Amino acid sequence: MDEPRRRRGEGAQETSAAPRRKGWVSLYAAAFALVIAAAIALMASSLGSLRSIGLLWISGALSFLAAGLAVASVLVPRRG
Repeated sequence: MDEPRRRRGEGAQETSAAPRRKGWVSLYAAAFALVIAAAIALMASSLGSLRSIGLLWISGALSFLAAGLAVASVLVPRRG
């Protein structure tokens, strides 16, 4: 009836493989840089009184790429 208490971790199976880490900070930093570039393109477009929508397209494309990189920075497993 009186069984000795086990300490935490005793009798537990040891696993040799550590859980894989996810995320690349460098990809996330690149995504942040693209967001900054998109903001600059958007500001330049607005300062030019929107004479051309070319900068708006560039801003939109940079924002889209930044979102893709941000998602990839979380989903792609790190090396090592």
